[in-house]
Amino acid sequence: MKDSQKKIAYMDHAAATPVKGPVLKAMLPYFDRDFANPSTVYDLGFQVKRVVEEQRAKVAELIGADPEEIIFTSSGAEANNLAIKGTIFSRFKKAKRIIVSAIEHHSVLNSARFFERLDYEVTFLPVDKYGLVDPERLKKTLDQDTALVSIMHGNNEVGTIEPIRELATVCREHGVPFHTDAVATIGSVEIDVHEMDVDLLSLSGPPLGAPKGIGALYFRKNTRLMPLIHGGIQERGRRGGTENVPGIVGLGKAAELAKSSMKKRAAHLTQLRDTLIANVLEKIPHAYLTGHRERRLPGHASFCIEAIEGEALIFMLSRNGIYVNTGSACASKALKTSPVLVALGIPAALAQGSVVFSLEETNTLDDIDHVMKHLPTVVERLRAMSPIWKNGAPVANMA
Repeated sequence: MKDSQKKIAYMDHAAATPVKGPVLKAMLPYFDRDFANPSTVYDLGFQVKRVVEEQRAKVAELIGADPEEIIFTSSGAEANNLAIKGTIFSRFKKAKRIIVSAIEHHSVLNSARFFERLDYEVTFLPVDKYGLVDPERLKKTLDQDTALVSIMHGNNEVGTIEPIRELATVCREHGVPFHTDAVATIGSVEIDVHEMDVDLLSLSGPPLGAPKGIGALYFRKNTRLMPLIHGGIQERGRRGGTENVPGIVGLGKAAELAKSSMKKRAAHLTQLRDTLIANVLEKIPHAYLTGHRERRLPGHASFCIEAIEGEALIFMLSRNGIYVNTGSACASKALKTSPVLVALGIPAALAQGSVVFSLEETNTLDDIDHVMKHLPTVVERLRAMSPIWKNGAPVANMA
């Protein structure tokens, strides 16, 4: 079969997603027709400003917030930076401890580590073998010197969804601001910021089918937040710079679509996820599911497969039109053991065989069949070349 006829099963949506057709259509006029700067004082600017505020309301509605509690950013990573650095700088040196989980995104981990240079203490909360943070452990860790706690809603490497309500309640009882990174869950899991009782929540456009280069931060009313990008009055003085109007329109439209289709989408993705998990565990010996089996992102399936190297597996699958990933997309080129899998207690040798499938509504059961047609063969071929695999079994069990 020629490459142009090769079946494509793209299952790496945690890394990148296509912009949805209705989203792109909504964005187009704001590149060339309605291009005015929303900060200007004439009517063309007023009209664009009104559109920006309409999108702010749509994003707010998706997560149960008020429009004035939404700040548009360039990405989920910027939203995480603004949440952590903005909160800490707003109460600089009044409390000098930051608590994050051991499996956070690099934008959270490195934002917290930044403050170690300023004599802050950073505590990395451990997780259990499924990637869950224990609220009781958090309660025992908190003290009067804690300035902020940040624990992600869902992990895009192992799929585990954290008990955010319980964790946030612990922080509320101690008067400590609580932030959650919801980039992995937005649009797939129902989110109500008041029900979750969080002070800050980060989200990103691509998981919703919006373009790269747009994200948002929810911050509860009366939450103190120092801007990181200083400029004019944009975003009510909390983020300088001319607004990315096409991106904002795309995010608003994507939020609107997600709100109306979330239950149907989640049901579809859960069916695909469970079918894939069952097939892999049944047909590939010495393959292990990572993350929690039930408390899991609807479209997420991740495994560690003994006696293979993840990068080689990804490459060989791509030759058959199957596009997946190994570990976090932000760290997959680092060629080192995933810190998330290490935090789950997975041995380094086994963690090298990590493979992550992140599915979207465009995926089908035919895609799952295509994966299962090729994955066992590819695994068998790689194991045949492995020095730690002999006679159909690992030389030393790594699990």
